[in-house]
Amino acid sequence: MPGRSSSSSGSTRYISFSGVESALSSLKNFQACISSGMDTVSSVALDLVETQTEVSSEYSMDRAMVEFAKMDRELSHYVKAVQSTINHVKEERPEKVPDLKLLVEKKFLALQDKNSDADFKDNEKFVQYKQQLRELKKQLKTLPCPALASVWFSDVFYTSYTFCPLPLWSS
Repeated sequence: MPGRSSSSSGSTRYISFSGVESALSSLKNFQACISSGMDTVSSVALDLVETQTEVSSEYSMDRAMVEFAKMDRELSHYVKAVQSTINHVKEERPEKVPDLKLLVEKKFLALQDKNSDADFKDNEKFVQYKQQLRELKKQLKTLPCPALASVWFSDVFYTSYTFCPLPLWSS
């Protein structure tokens, strides 16, 4: 039976992983928070581009997205390391309970060693974010006067060279 270990006296004892599994569930919930943070950063970055805010603000949003992607990757690796260790112990049913913390650390470090700085670019949210930024910038470049991108067309007077906003009401 998974999680059962036999001692040398022939009696059977159980290794309970319920506390670890509960903690893993909490970590997985935190991954949703990371995803939500990435959605927020993406929304803010798109707003910054749309309002033509300085480029350094967009760079800050890029850095924030990279940090979120790295956190997501690291948390995923940790969860995989814990799950792998639990599954291994359940399958092996060792007579002596191993140092689970040490086993998790070894598996986690092995996963982390495979990382490269470019891995975060494979993060689905990061890829989507960069694609949305490119599309929005492309759309803004096609407008005659990108600074007026958020102006309603019914409130715009056309000249031969550019858009000029004129209010429809008089004061």
